[in-house]
Amino acid sequence: MKRFVLILAIVAAIFATGCVSQPVAPKGAEVKIAILHVNDTHGHPLAFANGNATETGGLPAMAMLVGQTRAEFDNVLVLDAGDFNTGLSESNFFKAEPDIIGRNMIGFDAVALGNHEFDNELSVLETQKALAEFPMLSANAKTKAGAYVADAPYIVKTFQGVKVGIFGLSPKETDVIGNPAIVKDLVFADEIETAKEMVKILREKEKVQVVIALVHMGLDPVYKPGSRGLAAAVSGIDLIVDGHSHTLIKEPVVVNGTPIVQAFQWGLDVGKGILTVKDGKATGFTWELVSINDNNKGAPIGPQFAQHPLLLPVLANYKDKVEGLLKEKIGTAAETFPNAMSRKAETAIGDLVTDAMKALTAPQGVDFAINNGGGIRADLPAGDITLKSVFTVLPFDNSVTVLKLKGSDIQALFDFIVTTPGKGAFPQVSDGVSFTINLVTNKCENVLIGGKPIDPAKIYTVATNSYMATGGDGYVMFKNALSFYETSQFQRDALITYVRKLGKPLVPELKGRITIIAP
Repeated sequence: MKRFVLILAIVAAIFATGCVSQPVAPKGAEVKIAILHVNDTHGHPLAFANGNATETGGLPAMAMLVGQTRAEFDNVLVLDAGDFNTGLSESNFFKAEPDIIGRNMIGFDAVALGNHEFDNELSVLETQKALAEFPMLSANAKTKAGAYVADAPYIVKTFQGVKVGIFGLSPKETDVIGNPAIVKDLVFADEIETAKEMVKILREKEKVQVVIALVHMGLDPVYKPGSRGLAAAVSGIDLIVDGHSHTLIKEPVVVNGTPIVQAFQWGLDVGKGILTVKDGKATGFTWELVSINDNNKGAPIGPQFAQHPLLLPVLANYKDKVEGLLKEKIGTAAETFPNAMSRKAETAIGDLVTDAMKALTAPQGVDFAINNGGGIRADLPAGDITLKSVFTVLPFDNSVTVLKLKGSDIQALFDFIVTTPGKGAFPQVSDGVSFTINLVTNKCENVLIGGKPIDPAKIYTVATNSYMATGGDGYVMFKNALSFYETSQFQRDALITYVRKLGKPLVPELKGRITIIAP
């Protein structure tokens, strides 16, 4: 009975989103602000298996953590550092509508625009902004006419007399890694210079005491400048809440005295920080990563959260709508095709996807197919391969495109490939091509196409996806194509057809197409 009463109290607290103003703290008193944050949730509105004994993550369970925190603290911020788009079918089919509605019901305070908020037409983003009951922030994403793409560059919240400014940043590299058809009309300004401008405005014009940067820049060193570079170059930021790199950390990364936090991915974890402010200055920050019902192999990690009784049925309705459409079985996987290394090395799932693309374009005499590792978004689990499995692996509406390229552009392709390990641009390739990425010499070596070295005088036929074909992820040499044939077949349709035709259980195995020589 006590547990039932506690749950009711938490449910009630979820909707108490700061509508009752708190008294101004007396001079010398400490004001504590609880900050809950997620990033890179990528269309995971509901709990999902993720290889666990039970389902984990999801907004309904996160809502219970939010309720607990609001019951414990007078001052609570709920933030999202971006990339709520592009993930599971229940989100993709509805252009992240359940993700936004769930955030509305929880009472998010702000969401930064990540690069995947630019996967769809800008009209989709406008619809999402209209549906959202929270502001979407980006200070550096603008139209060429100079208008902000987001709702605002920043917001100001007041807690017990403490003014907190929160500004958003999108990754500047969105102009390279974003959908070229969408981002060609946008400008992504330098993050560092924009941040300096925002700090100046917030400190001098808005007179805030605390500045939080809600950014989608990346914490791992491979991201330049990344949130580490932001902290090193810009003073006056009290906290950086980051996303983009899907980094799992156990404690804040502190650079130049500024703590940087990130909460892994897919809503599996929520960052929970407590910021202490005294006499108008941030004086302390503690932080922990709270797992949302991680129950891997039956061993609970941390507290377990119930599913919020109001959110769950609302969001589950979206899943119910697509389950019937996507449950059709098309094949069997003897073992799981893992995706974890698709940005760093050849993977069996990458081989499968690109072989399917090459098979589709066989009538065009394709020499090989290539796909960016970042375009493959999930494992293909062992067991029945369903339409849902394929939609989860390949959620983007990218079609298979055939290009004719000069030998010089093929050489430029492999010169570029050597720069991609660890990035979404890292290639996965089909039968018909093999090469070595030598990270000691920073060259692609032993490149063989059809068993032969690149011939500068030859015209090659290459299958890729429509995103890369227009220069996405840095593949600018593809824009030099002598001809451009759009098959009008989505990549996932090619994979569905390929799996059906194979007609036998699929076994994940590497084909030896990509060799890496590490320093």
